[in-house]
Amino acid sequence: MTDSIDSSRPASGELTSKDRERLQAENFPKHWAADVLASDGRAVRLRPIVPSDADALVDFHSKLSERTRYLRYFGPYPTMPQRDVLNFTTVDHSSRVAFVATLGDEIIAVGRYERLPADAAGQNGNASHDGNSAEVAFVVADAHQGRGLGPILLEHLAGAAAENGVTRFIAEVLAENRNMVTVFRQAGYQVSRSYDGGVLSLDFDIDPTDALVTVRNSRERAAEARSVRNVLRPRSVAVIGASTDPAKVGNAVLTNLLRASFTGPVYPVNAEHTSVRGVRAYATVSDIPDEVDLAIAAVPAEAIDAVLDDCLAKGVRALVVVSSGFGETGEDGRSNERRLVHAARAHGMRLVGPNALGVANLDPEISLNATLATELPGRGRVGFFCQSGALGIAILAQASKRRLGLSTFVSAGNRADLSGNDLLQYWDQDESTEVVLLYLESFGNARKFWRIARRVARNKPIVAVKSGRGAVPPALATGTDIDDSIVRALFEQAGVIQVESISELFDCAILLGYQPLPAGPRVAVVGNSTALGVLAADGANARGLRSGAPVDVGAAASPSEFAGAISVALASADVDAVVAVFVPPVTLKVEAYAQALVDVVRGATKPIVTTFLAAEGIPEVLANLGDDGSPARGSVPSYPDPDRAVNALAKAWRYAAWLSGPPDNVVRPADIDTARARSLVAGWHAASPNGRWLSDFETAQLLECYGLPVAAFRGVTSEKEAVDAAEELGYPVAVKAMGEQWRHRPDLGGVRLDVVGGDAVARAYRDLSAVSGAPLVQVQKMATKGIGCVIRVQDDVSFGSLISFGLSGIISDLLGDRAFRVLPLTEQEAVSLIDAPKAAPLLSGYRTAEPVNKNALVDFVQRVSAISEDLPELRELVCDPVLASSSGAAITDAKMRIGAVPTKIDLGPRRLR
Repeated sequence: MTDSIDSSRPASGELTSKDRERLQAENFPKHWAADVLASDGRAVRLRPIVPSDADALVDFHSKLSERTRYLRYFGPYPTMPQRDVLNFTTVDHSSRVAFVATLGDEIIAVGRYERLPADAAGQNGNASHDGNSAEVAFVVADAHQGRGLGPILLEHLAGAAAENGVTRFIAEVLAENRNMVTVFRQAGYQVSRSYDGGVLSLDFDIDPTDALVTVRNSRERAAEARSVRNVLRPRSVAVIGASTDPAKVGNAVLTNLLRASFTGPVYPVNAEHTSVRGVRAYATVSDIPDEVDLAIAAVPAEAIDAVLDDCLAKGVRALVVVSSGFGETGEDGRSNERRLVHAARAHGMRLVGPNALGVANLDPEISLNATLATELPGRGRVGFFCQSGALGIAILAQASKRRLGLSTFVSAGNRADLSGNDLLQYWDQDESTEVVLLYLESFGNARKFWRIARRVARNKPIVAVKSGRGAVPPALATGTDIDDSIVRALFEQAGVIQVESISELFDCAILLGYQPLPAGPRVAVVGNSTALGVLAADGANARGLRSGAPVDVGAAASPSEFAGAISVALASADVDAVVAVFVPPVTLKVEAYAQALVDVVRGATKPIVTTFLAAEGIPEVLANLGDDGSPARGSVPSYPDPDRAVNALAKAWRYAAWLSGPPDNVVRPADIDTARARSLVAGWHAASPNGRWLSDFETAQLLECYGLPVAAFRGVTSEKEAVDAAEELGYPVAVKAMGEQWRHRPDLGGVRLDVVGGDAVARAYRDLSAVSGAPLVQVQKMATKGIGCVIRVQDDVSFGSLISFGLSGIISDLLGDRAFRVLPLTEQEAVSLIDAPKAAPLLSGYRTAEPVNKNALVDFVQRVSAISEDLPELRELVCDPVLASSSGAAITDAKMRIGAVPTKIDLGPRRLR
């Protein structure tokens, strides 16, 4: 199979000399340039073609095999005439678009489309076109076929075409090149085809359907996982800057690699010595006689350029830069860092760092310690991603102290390229990793993180600690505590276990790594200390677990009595987890108690945690040692105090509860008029392309399309109009001042409720027009009284569209009592959103309050979710208040703002950030 198709003959689409001069002077759309990952995990640069590519294009064409040229051009076409070179490299980036994929300065693939004129027949006379169709073609160098470059070119061509109003692609392929149909179908397109002689005509819409997005995400997942595999499972490693000086970073990296007994060859690179630490050294990477998968750069920042060129010549797949002097030093360093990433990707490599501690893989088949840390924890089933290089050594030391075994470890330093998102993709497929730990200082692509984490958490628990305000995406950083609330809520929605410190991170990890998840919230506390038992029970109940009175076996209990009480608790159908407290008098030997405890819990299906001797981690006496001498499943984690033990147990239970709920689908309520809504917004947006707030009437029109009627209202400018409006709407009515500062503020005298009678309406009009200083007043039909709620949608550049829900009022605003979710909402997410605020019990009939119809609120937010999904022009929607009552949910006021559709890179063609 060859990644090539044909659409147009070499000499088609001749341009005038004036067109060429004009087009050469224009710049291509900069956002079309992208770094992408091929299926082998290596980076490729993708960008629109430019006239200066002429020589590189000719060179690319000359290296194509006869077979590839025949399939692409329907004939031999051995050389490319100058006229065709000019046509192929001079495009208008609208009706004629072409992309090149490059590795260094070499073109390795070309893709292009050309719009077909309206009503033009297809090449074989079997189709007509509306002016929104285009012929598409791509060809990949023989040496790079099979790397998935064809589908990537197709994705980016489709993205550019959509921006230019092209909705359909047409391709013509030689009948003997039938496998190309598979390329399109595997890309998720619904392809129609027809035959004419020896030519197969393919025709398909480029609209990103669910199937297309699913396929794209699947390919992205595989490519990113493979790129991390290139880092963590290399067959050979070169240490660039390996030094004989023990004080140098290059010496430390090489020493740790050799000490860990890496199973592949290690090549020191040092231009001044023929050997380093007894290992044959080479002046440059290109001098190494064998292949090099991974290079560790420990050279000054100013020497990196030469390293990159050398690695390109050698075909190195990944680069770890432990050198400092980049983004952490200031603006100049950040500029150099961006240039480093740009150059590394142009050379086909993924980059870890710079300023990284390094990477490690404790699999005995790899035994990779390419870090600055002298000692690593034992082998285990936990994958750990850490941004901070400086903190990384301390984190590894703490993991080792607590006997937390790791599968792999990555300290990405400045995280200029490889990020936590990439590691999540890898660990999702890595059979040796069962638990994922993340120490995050910031998000890269927050929307993508949420999407990936939500999927991965269904298979493996993810525990994340965020460091300070820097972990909040800039778009969410408002200087208030609500920022953390948003991130916390979105972590919860994605199933991520959020913790507040490194200690808490390890507290959860040793439970999740060695014990089963609790099936419920019921906890039994068993111990030989009444005081500690009560602390454990109180702590459990305070965290949403349920614990009765602790079982105290007494300080003088024997090992068998202690173990017997635990055995009874584990066997009880009313117990989901056990907390064992053991602080014996100093005269007792603890080994017998430890052995009894281990024997009881071996093979148990319920988790057990302990405060055995107030030890921290996995004490050796409670470890179920595996073949390699490291703690294995069934080892009992110990905590310094009961509070930390039950805190970890509570987080494990909340994760188990999230996991037990089947992932449901987004549900769109019936009776939605999407076509009318889109038509209304299209008209308003065309008239105001820069965006604007909609009028109250326009907002009501749009909400009506989604089955969300606003209580009937009229805008009036005189007493007579006010009375007439009230008579038309029917009493009682509300009369509202229209100034923004008066809306929703009856405490300021801007609203009159339950107004009955013409005289009362006229008096209300006079009062409110006077207080607001404006003649415009609103008269509205009174809605059924209820509890005021606020439902808001706002598009965020980091997370996408967010919906928030809370109760109305200044106190709720002051306390930040709002729940947040990413849109669109599934049915279960809609339910949890309504129940999430601290004041939500009021909706269920707290004390003497009448319960509201919560199903109506769930339906309400699902309809709002549909608005956000259907109308990308929606920038903001506020429904305040929504009056929730036993009879339903009624909108009394709403505001909506439309604007330009934001660029959502994560939703477009695949690209590296």
